[in-house]
Amino acid sequence: MQTISVSEFKARCLKLFADVKRTGRSILVTKNGEPIAVVSPPPPAVADQTAYGAMAHQTQIVGDIVEPFGPADWEALSE
Repeated sequence: MQTISVSEFKARCLKLFADVKRTGRSILVTKNGEPIAVVSPPPPAVADQTAYGAMAHQTQIVGDIVEPFGPADWEALSE
């Protein structure tokens, strides 16, 4: 990971952003030798993903949605 001072980053930020995008490598920005920020490339685009299946593996089936929840008193309903 490349390390750069905040003053140098300020002077060359647009070129550094282009370098991060082109190379995919992050840059550590420091102030007085202390890390203050990391500039990293964005995650891969998901624009080619359709809405169908976008939430796959994001849910969990925990029970039967047709059967009543808990014990039901059916005798009281039949009277």
